[in-house]
Amino acid sequence: MSVSEQVQLDNFPSIFSLEGKVALVTGGSRGLGLHAASGLLQSGCSKVYITSRKSSACDEAVAALNALPNKSPHATAIAIPADNSNLDELDRLVAEVSKTTSHLDILFANAGATWGEKYESYPADKFSKVMDLNVKSVFYTIQKFTPLLTARATRDDPARVIVTGSVAGITLGSLGANATFSYSASKAAVMHLVRNLAVELGPRHILCNAIAPGMFPSKLANGLIEIQGGLKHLEGKSPNRRLGRQEDLAGLVVFLASRAGSHLNGAVIPIDGGAHLTGRL
Repeated sequence: MSVSEQVQLDNFPSIFSLEGKVALVTGGSRGLGLHAASGLLQSGCSKVYITSRKSSACDEAVAALNALPNKSPHATAIAIPADNSNLDELDRLVAEVSKTTSHLDILFANAGATWGEKYESYPADKFSKVMDLNVKSVFYTIQKFTPLLTARATRDDPARVIVTGSVAGITLGSLGANATFSYSASKAAVMHLVRNLAVELGPRHILCNAIAPGMFPSKLANGLIEIQGGLKHLEGKSPNRRLGRQEDLAGLVVFLASRAGSHLNGAVIPIDGGAHLTGRL
């Protein structure tokens, strides 16, 4: 191959474009899910479905997304409230999505929960609730949406599954009075689940990858940020001297969903400024 041929990259200016893609974001009404939904919509998705338990939160999120000035005029966010931890609700969610699309290109399985309590009194029901939502419901969400994900996926244009893990599943999570044993265990489990699904679903033209966020200011994390010394304290402990920003998360999700991420499968990508490398979240 000549030098002139080597510099010719296939349609590179659009490599991050999601033009015409259809996406679903679970846990999409706030926080990391909402950041990602905004990025997906602004990167060209024609439809972005938002789901979480609370109908009012979904409606509010969709109204804000549909008011974005940078999205395509015909692109739309659609609210479908559902409890992902309930298998009957997942069936209903699939049925509702199927009413307005014949396929799904991107599934961002982001819904999750945590619980903090000391070791001696850590409650069994909360441990089960966190594991059910963070692991079991992720598996069944992907399983139940597989027919829509394979509907128009090809080897050269595969569908994408992106799962929210955590650096708490890579290194130690929070311990002490507000220990997050179930959260840490669930995130380690779901990231390994992604590796298994990558091999299972890859031949069906579905790529499965996970992101592992560190601390991002959000409703889920703000209490833990305060417990661990506050924003400035945690920024000082990170190698890049800051915590995550909305654009960091949205950019990574868009990358994985785009042609730029089309040869990643079974990857777990930490997004924490390198904090997990120091052993300190």
